[in-house]
Amino acid sequence: MEQLPISDYGFLSDCRSGALVGRDGSIDWWCPDRFDSASVFGRLLDPEAGHWRLAPIAAGLPGHRVERAYVADTLVLRTVHHTPEGSVAVTDALAAEFGARGHQLGMNSPAVLLRVVEGLTGRVRMSLDFRPRPEYGLLTPYLHEQPDGGVLAAAGPVLLALRTGGIPPHVDRDRVRQDFEVSAGQVVGFDAAYGQAYGTAPARLDPVTALAETVRAWQAYRESHHYDGRYPEQVRHSASVLTGLTYARSGAVAAALTTSLPERIGGDRNYDYRYSWLRDFAMTLRALWVAACPSEASRLFAWAARSIGRIGPEPVPVLFGVEGERDVSEYESHHLRGYAGSLPVRVGNDAWRQRQLDVPGEVIQAVWRLREHLGEAFDTELREMVLGLVEQVATTWHLPDRGIWETRDTDRHYLTSKVLCWVALDRAVALAPRLGDRADLRRWAAIRDEIRAAVLREGWNERTGAYAGAFGSADLDASVLLLPLVGFLPATDPRMRATIEAVERELGASDGLVRRWNTDPAGFLPCSFWLVECLAMAGERDRAEALFERLLGHANDVGLFSEQIDPRTGAQLGNTPQALSHIGLVNAAWRLTAPTTD
Repeated sequence: MEQLPISDYGFLSDCRSGALVGRDGSIDWWCPDRFDSASVFGRLLDPEAGHWRLAPIAAGLPGHRVERAYVADTLVLRTVHHTPEGSVAVTDALAAEFGARGHQLGMNSPAVLLRVVEGLTGRVRMSLDFRPRPEYGLLTPYLHEQPDGGVLAAAGPVLLALRTGGIPPHVDRDRVRQDFEVSAGQVVGFDAAYGQAYGTAPARLDPVTALAETVRAWQAYRESHHYDGRYPEQVRHSASVLTGLTYARSGAVAAALTTSLPERIGGDRNYDYRYSWLRDFAMTLRALWVAACPSEASRLFAWAARSIGRIGPEPVPVLFGVEGERDVSEYESHHLRGYAGSLPVRVGNDAWRQRQLDVPGEVIQAVWRLREHLGEAFDTELREMVLGLVEQVATTWHLPDRGIWETRDTDRHYLTSKVLCWVALDRAVALAPRLGDRADLRRWAAIRDEIRAAVLREGWNERTGAYAGAFGSADLDASVLLLPLVGFLPATDPRMRATIEAVERELGASDGLVRRWNTDPAGFLPCSFWLVECLAMAGERDRAEALFERLLGHANDVGLFSEQIDPRTGAQLGNTPQALSHIGLVNAAWRLTAPTTD
């Protein structure tokens, strides 16, 4: 199988999990139980790991053309296939619970994939190929034809019920194949419902009715959220993507839908991003506050506080499972061939074991952002969390760590790690009146000032005329663009201004893309959006706006961003859709709306 480009995939979500559907009509990724559960369709990572294709027989042949778009304010994807025989629309969604409105979206999702085929013109011959492979392709299910005309796929802990809208399915040993015709005006609904072999049975829904209900649920959700800034269409869509990456039951936001999509084709930096990172916490909260509403931000904060728990001597992990699991130990799936042959394929992420000194600063910055909402007197658990994090920073800030890029070689004194330690203490000093008698204001302020002096002294490199990525290094690192964004230095400070220019000059790639470091082969979208914010804060609004609009051009045809862009080809790289890229878009748009905002 020729691998589809990452940008050819559209994103479906029920706020429990998500699916990826290609322009060719094949659903190649679905982990139905929750974002980080095992896949039942995994062709994204191996041709034999399962898929569900529904498309014209003429798809891919001369005369076939595809148009697709999301139904307004939803993650319901409508794909129109134009063929020499006529045109047909396939509308795909993950079903919302019937009657779900507002913040109920995703709370009790039934885990059902909906696919509704509508004939538009002529008579189009269609082909269905349903080939589930649970456990990342390790299991081949038995297929049992049902009295109602459907097919039940059973293997290990998984049940999948396929219903084919009255079209008789043809079971071919380990897959369902069927060709059929659709005439103009004809509507045929299909669904695949997930259930547990020893638990919940697959839900039974009418696909056409359930699709209409899902559209209403998404649109009602978006109607309750308001954004009054610039680039409203892009911000609202990014807010929908962030909602789609939110595990509704806990409020956690997954970093991406996928695992092991490579940063470089054939490379080995292939990681599992289906977890929620504390590092992205403050930026995520800001984006949710801007583009969604305080309720989402508050639920995310509550999830983080509960996941962190009582602070002990061990470093707070940078990431957790979407229900707050701490141990997300990593292993390699050796039976999978990887996206475009890129190995290894990883499940789990061992970055949870690393010492990353920036994490407490991210959490305390989030507390600072929510300070008015949290009240003048913090409750006992919140107070203990903040006090524990501050003391951890006060006693460990001088140590080396792995940094925000989670290097897997050696610890270093990374500049942004030290700056986020400064943030932790700076915000804690401001929050001291809410922290009770144990707030050690004078000591915290002294350590904060010591950290600041160390960063200004050890982080500046005279030879390059810029702040470097680590103490004693001359290597540029785009993470230093965070310094103005967290208030460590103004963007107009002469040394900071020189650093911004050096990053733009030395790490810039085509179309405004910014690489993380000199040897990074691809443009990293979050850093590129940080540059937009820095330019706006430096008073260069015209340049910031021009850069922002160039970056918007790197979205795929349905407005989705992965993590990185190949500057030579424009191809999307890395896990997708990437929350931090969409967070960067929202925050940059708001900065261009109100450049003096926090």
